[in-house]
Amino acid sequence: MPPGALSLRPPGRHDESACRRAQDELTDYPFLLLWDQDRPWGNYVDLLDRLRDGSAVPGDFVPSTFLLAEVDGEIVGRLSVRFVLNDFLAAEGGHIGYAVLARFRRRGYATALLHRGVGILEARGVSRILVTCDDDNASSAHIIERCGGVFESLVTTTDGTPLRRYWIDHSASL
Repeated sequence: MPPGALSLRPPGRHDESACRRAQDELTDYPFLLLWDQDRPWGNYVDLLDRLRDGSAVPGDFVPSTFLLAEVDGEIVGRLSVRFVLNDFLAAEGGHIGYAVLARFRRRGYATALLHRGVGILEARGVSRILVTCDDDNASSAHIIERCGGVFESLVTTTDGTPLRRYWIDHSASL
């Protein structure tokens, strides 16, 4: 892999310290999704593996993948891709969530993460992809639009946050 190239991989048992640091560093929203600091790290990695392969998806969850984004061996962000939508995800969460640590922003990583997430979903046959962002997150809205997102509506989440809903639709070209 060339220097500076973004790579994606699932978290492993050896990633606990780096992921906890990323969780502490990202203050505007969680870095680690579905994580409980009281759960042993190995159990968390096992949960992510089960969600990815669909072998044992707990009640309110959906089959999904959570991937660490690295550049030159350093975690710069994360990507979460939900293969189907439950009621909550259809209303607020969407198919794709991504985060870039503050010190790595404005380098194109968020755009690359969204593109990669779209590719993962398209490879699984999902051609109509919901992506959301907080209304006050102009950077994320710009990234979504640059990646083909078409604004659908502004909604209010269950916690009162204004949320922008976008669809990336490739069904017409299939």
